[in-house]
Amino acid sequence: MNIAAIDPGSYGKVAVLCGGFSDERDISLLSGKAVLSALQKVGVDAKQFDTARQQISELQKYACAFIVLHGRKGEDGAVQGALELMGIPYTGSGVLASSLSMDKWRSRLLWESIGLPMPAFELLHADSDFTAIEARLGLPIFVKPCREGSSIGISKVKRRGDLSEAYTKAAACDSLVIAEAAICWDDDDQGIGGEYTVSILNDQALPIVKIIPATEFYDYDAKYFRDDTRYVLSPDLPPALVEEIKRQALQAYRLLGCEGWGRVDFLMDDNGRHYWLEMNTLPGMTSHSLVPMAAAAAGISFEQLVLSILHHGVHKEVNNVA
Repeated sequence: MNIAAIDPGSYGKVAVLCGGFSDERDISLLSGKAVLSALQKVGVDAKQFDTARQQISELQKYACAFIVLHGRKGEDGAVQGALELMGIPYTGSGVLASSLSMDKWRSRLLWESIGLPMPAFELLHADSDFTAIEARLGLPIFVKPCREGSSIGISKVKRRGDLSEAYTKAAACDSLVIAEAAICWDDDDQGIGGEYTVSILNDQALPIVKIIPATEFYDYDAKYFRDDTRYVLSPDLPPALVEEIKRQALQAYRLLGCEGWGRVDFLMDDNGRHYWLEMNTLPGMTSHSLVPMAAAAAGISFEQLVLSILHHGVHKEVNNVA
């Protein structure tokens, strides 16, 4: 997008929604600060709006909302619904897509219905036969709260008999808990196996990013605070595989009804088999975040990225009415 061709005043007063009530509040504030600075830099009349400190009704003073809330009551469709009731245009996905994407179990059921490859998974309950599930999925197993982000509440079960304890930890964060078979690869950083992500902007897949954490997996600290997490932009993968991954990422994104922008995470084993994990409708926008990295690899500056997201959010409401 050519920033010079757009009148920044045409967007009116923009609320940058950040902070909020979830366990990801601190990261949301960092994302909000970065987005606010970028919008103001290009001349947009943008103000920070912390939904945990300000009344949601105050948003009626604004022309539109740029949402960078992470986690519950922000990424799950709640704020999107409130904005729709007030008739305020907003960035990103709508109510249904946000809610479905936040739910790892239900989004996977949809992806499974069209044949997208995923790790084997099962929903856990307090009365589950944990021994039988360990046998079916094999070890190691990741246990995750279904409706949390940023790796909050996740455990990696490596010993038989530990699944129940991991369930209890995850259940403290969410009543829905999922167990997922681990996808393993060699520790050789030069190999094809590892953790990856595909960012999407305005229905276009951006360059793939490979994530190489120094920790055992890409946990909360590795995502936001550690400086030893390494990232490989546009990793050396077979061109046909890259195209297939991007095609499936868009398929996963569209099936959930996502709009504007997002990020789809996946794993790959050493044989080049990939497995989709989850959809992120409001990814981080901090200095350590993956969407800005992917955008930069595509030649899109941070200012161009946020303005593009804002432009789509403002105009999607007009398109929907038409």
